[in-house]
Amino acid sequence: MEPPQPLARPAAIAKWLFVVAGLVFAMVIIGGITRLTESGLSITEWKPVSGAIPPLNAADWAQAFDLYKATPQYREVSGPAGMSLGQFQFIFFWEWVHRQLGRIIGLAFAIPLLWFAVRRFIPRGYAWRLVALLMLGGAQGALGWFMVQSGLAGRTEVSHLRLSAHLLLALFTFGALIWTALDLRALVRDPDARPARLRPFAALVLAALGLQLMLGAWVAGLRAGPIANTWPLMNDRLLPAGIDWSHGIGFAITHDPYLIHFVHRWWAWAVVILLVLFARRLKPLDRRVSIAIHSTIGLQIVLGIATVMSGVALWLAILHQAIGAILVAAAARGAHLLSRANQPPI
Repeated sequence: MEPPQPLARPAAIAKWLFVVAGLVFAMVIIGGITRLTESGLSITEWKPVSGAIPPLNAADWAQAFDLYKATPQYREVSGPAGMSLGQFQFIFFWEWVHRQLGRIIGLAFAIPLLWFAVRRFIPRGYAWRLVALLMLGGAQGALGWFMVQSGLAGRTEVSHLRLSAHLLLALFTFGALIWTALDLRALVRDPDARPARLRPFAALVLAALGLQLMLGAWVAGLRAGPIANTWPLMNDRLLPAGIDWSHGIGFAITHDPYLIHFVHRWWAWAVVILLVLFARRLKPLDRRVSIAIHSTIGLQIVLGIATVMSGVALWLAILHQAIGAILVAAAARGAHLLSRANQPPI
């Protein structure tokens, strides 16, 4: 057994990671608002430093508006009547807030990480994990711009495939922050504690949930939500009419809005079954985590149905995405708990 590090501060680092995870959660919500308000393409340039300052005068606003007017999305969204400067400023605001929060998260992670490293507060074996989390944040920013680029020429919206990759990476980072913080909290209780290892059943549950979240991102990216506002049938049919099979099933399952909406609805029940079994297995270990998973599942189902039946009301869709992120946090907590419970003794 290695001797303990007298300067290590796992409790402080765990608290910091939970704060950053909270910021990432806020980022997911703002990202949902940005997508649902068609704001994502309002800023057509990526300036990591100078872009933090919004337009400050009429000339700056006119220039930013002119850049947006050159995009295919503007020509579709504005219609014959065009778009007022005030309407543009509204969508610009949400995309600017989304990017600004990304900058804040980067600073909120990088600066404390440097301070913890210089003070030698990082426990042995965790430095590489913290650096990897920092790199995930950088990759998220790059992927976000890669996503935006897909909608600036030749199409009127961003690629739903890139959108889902952007969302899933954010949620993966969110879960990884929570997992690492929980490992550090275990280290506070027991200096000999080893990092938890993901168990096969927990991995299956998280993979099924990840697939459902990806399908949800595809539904949003393809604007597939409003194509059927009835439940459980889609426009009076179980399998909706209008599915384009002409390019093969592979293309249909990844690009056809009717089929993707259908699969998102019904794969949800497979995820529910797995999560219920998962929560039941966790109940003897921590009843609170089991209740959290059960409650979040129920709320997510109700919100999903309500979102569809409302014709994708903005506030319901945002709540649906928010509860999805909370479900990720609860599942990550449960997976960590199950993994530690099955960990062999040192």
